[in-house]
Amino acid sequence: MHYTTDIPARLDSLRWGRFHTLVVLALGVSWILDGLEVTLAGTVAGALQASAVMQFTDAQIGAAASAYLAGAVLGALLFGWLTDRWGRRRLFFITLTVYLLGTGATAFARDFWQFALFRAVTGAGIGGEYAAINSAIQELIPARYRGRTDLAINGSFWLGAVLGAIGAVLLLDPRHLSVDLGWRCAFGIGAVLGAVVLLLRRWLPESPRWLSLHGRATEAEQVMQQIEVVSRRDSDSELRSLTLHARPASYGFADLARCLIHHYPRRTALGLILMAAQAFCYNAIFFTYALVLGRFFAVPPERVGLYLVPFAISNFLGPLLLGRWFDTVGRRPMIAATFAMAGLLLAATAWLFAQGALDARTQTLAWCAVFFFASAAASSAYLTVSESFPVEVRALTIAFFYAVGTAIGGVAAPWLFGMLIGTGELRAIAGGYWLGAGLMLVAALAAWRLAVPAERRSLEEIARPLSVVDG
Repeated sequence: MHYTTDIPARLDSLRWGRFHTLVVLALGVSWILDGLEVTLAGTVAGALQASAVMQFTDAQIGAAASAYLAGAVLGALLFGWLTDRWGRRRLFFITLTVYLLGTGATAFARDFWQFALFRAVTGAGIGGEYAAINSAIQELIPARYRGRTDLAINGSFWLGAVLGAIGAVLLLDPRHLSVDLGWRCAFGIGAVLGAVVLLLRRWLPESPRWLSLHGRATEAEQVMQQIEVVSRRDSDSELRSLTLHARPASYGFADLARCLIHHYPRRTALGLILMAAQAFCYNAIFFTYALVLGRFFAVPPERVGLYLVPFAISNFLGPLLLGRWFDTVGRRPMIAATFAMAGLLLAATAWLFAQGALDARTQTLAWCAVFFFASAAASSAYLTVSESFPVEVRALTIAFFYAVGTAIGGVAAPWLFGMLIGTGELRAIAGGYWLGAGLMLVAALAAWRLAVPAERRSLEEIARPLSVVDG
């Protein structure tokens, strides 16, 4: 059975309205939660080492970070598959609940193994959020706003980082709380914020794109009409229709494999390169930032958050200020430019670090410059993989690239840099930074050669739906 729908065109023809603002607030907060978690993990490193109960080593700090990332990889794959099978909306609540349970339990960990396990559960919830939330945002935001919105939301990770840094400064100060109580209370921040977000998400509908592509045309039309009540459409927009197979069954890993290997091999190669490069760069440097400040610049644990605040602000401003150029100048030149600038600045920073020419403040300023561009580059990697493949396997595609990219470039990076920092050798650590810089430059070249001109184009135009009827 076939049916015709114009819902994708109607979604893309909408002007920005309060519905889109609600989408950004209710779904974009996922990256704030991730930023909060990653920052807390970094800023409490010194407290975990000083704790009379935990007594973590440098290697255990890095291993706990890797456990979080490993959980995120597994969570992304599982919940990504379920998102395409059960729908975007149901997974909004499941993934956030998993996150709340994980981060709440972390506060009660009694040894390294419990801490690592609870961090893995927390990561699973965040990994699932990436798949469910990125797919929904892509499908609900009009095409002409998609690039800047996606980059700004991904960049909001760093608002969470600011919250985590400020919270750590207050809670890890021994004048306020003991060392053991302070780091435990710090993980409660995420649980409180996540509970508030659960309430916001009650007002969001299922993606009408997902409904229409799964044979639920009547429900899709009802949701679309509700959205159009609060969002006006451009009167001169051309509403093109699609004729689809009525296939209520979900798509799975076999469909994903055909898309990645047979239909879009160049896009697959680009996605893997971009995701692996940014994952290594970020996870290697950010997860061990507190260790570097403490070991080489004698910054006490309770003051690490002060150095993370300007770093986080720079990371947020990069995607926010550069995002509109991805919709105007275009995807290919902007992705290549941001990866290249980040790689070059990181290489220069590594050289200065190896020479011993930096102190805590100048090191922070150098990272601010590097990650102004690296943050936009990382956000553009997520944008690329989430809009370059068919809608029916969108969440699973995002999960696949996040999982593989993180596994290749992220899981081992914190452990590797924890070991390098443990040597106390500046040149050894700088060598790790140069490796990250090289990966970012390779990613820039790949983007220049392979990136898809997706700016201001509908998702169905960029990648033909699997259920569309020929002709």
